[in-house]
Amino acid sequence: MAGRQLIVLVSSLLLTVLAFFPSTTATEHQKKIDVVVEGMVYCQSCDHSGTWSMTGAKPIPSAKISVICKNHKDQVSFYKAFQTNADGYFYAHLDGFKMNHMLDHPLQACHVKPVSSPLEDCRLLSNINYGLSGAPLRYEDKRVMGSSYEAVVFSAGPLAFRPESCTPKTHY
Repeated sequence: MAGRQLIVLVSSLLLTVLAFFPSTTATEHQKKIDVVVEGMVYCQSCDHSGTWSMTGAKPIPSAKISVICKNHKDQVSFYKAFQTNADGYFYAHLDGFKMNHMLDHPLQACHVKPVSSPLEDCRLLSNINYGLSGAPLRYEDKRVMGSSYEAVVFSAGPLAFRPESCTPKTHY
């Protein structure tokens, strides 16, 4: 029974890999397929500090995040830092990301971590969506296509920083 489940799992992973990435014997007319990760970075409100709630959170422009991918031997195979735009959004093109084994697929191999916030009053890392250990990627069936370009887009987060100190609430 366990052997059958392993075969089904491996077959599923292989089919997923083949669905996202073409064979290496591609013709010159075939599109190049890239991997992209997108998401948002916020400053969590003091009202929800210590929780995973994003209610009242504000986007952080120019925050830094990192995308880290490990191969099937648990060795870092890709690392790059990216910066959010003015709306706290990041679009991380994983240029140079390579899959050398079917277990190196982005969904299993990559995660995103918050690195730094430019806001003086919101610089502490939070663990919202597992940001401290690395937010997992999600596949949401999104692609960006051009005449000779195609990108498979994964999502991560949202990620958040939190204020160092919050004014205690007074209850009357």
